[in-house]
Amino acid sequence: MRLLLIEDDLPLADALQRALRAEGFAVDHLASGKQAVLALESGEADAVILDLGLPDMDGLDVLKRVRERRIATPILILTARDSTLDKIKGLDVGADDYLVKPFDVSELLARIRVISRRLGTMPDTQIQLGPVTLDTLGHRLLVQGEQVTLSRREYMLAKALMENAGRIQSRQQLETRLYEWGEEVASNAVEVHIHHLRKKLPEGFIHTVRGVGYTVNK
Repeated sequence: MRLLLIEDDLPLADALQRALRAEGFAVDHLASGKQAVLALESGEADAVILDLGLPDMDGLDVLKRVRERRIATPILILTARDSTLDKIKGLDVGADDYLVKPFDVSELLARIRVISRRLGTMPDTQIQLGPVTLDTLGHRLLVQGEQVTLSRREYMLAKALMENAGRIQSRQQLETRLYEWGEEVASNAVEVHIHHLRKKLPEGFIHTVRGVGYTVNK
């Protein structure tokens, strides 16, 4: 799942990006409302975390513009505005959720997991396919009950494939799940990660659909 974080408090944004990446999300960050509107029009983000107190335009105006353009990307407001009226206004304008600062990161992560389940990108906290189990809460992959050590990219790749079991994922789709804006991506990066991941999974678990992409069976 790819998240767009719109937050002008850079220390907070850095901390949130670290926490979200540790959960296996790809996270892009912007500090400008106008840039956020343009980014959302591209359709690359699966969900958005939106601060309201942005330097160039109010976050509610960002939300209004996005919804007026019929962009349905789920948006979670993250703000210090804590009155009931503020919450009602945000939800009425089109927010999917509203979290007040200061907040517990674990609560934010739980709310994002709820959004993921609504989107169908995280159908359950545990996905079992034959002898392989993905525990998205514990960030673990188990083969026949034994935990397998994965790099961050390998975990994200396993998650992307297993959440979409039965559906072919192209190299471009997988790159979008694994890499963020500005990251240099080698032309064979996905193939290299697939190669290493295959060594840690049962033989034949990941299937190559030549010229199209990769898949795992349901």
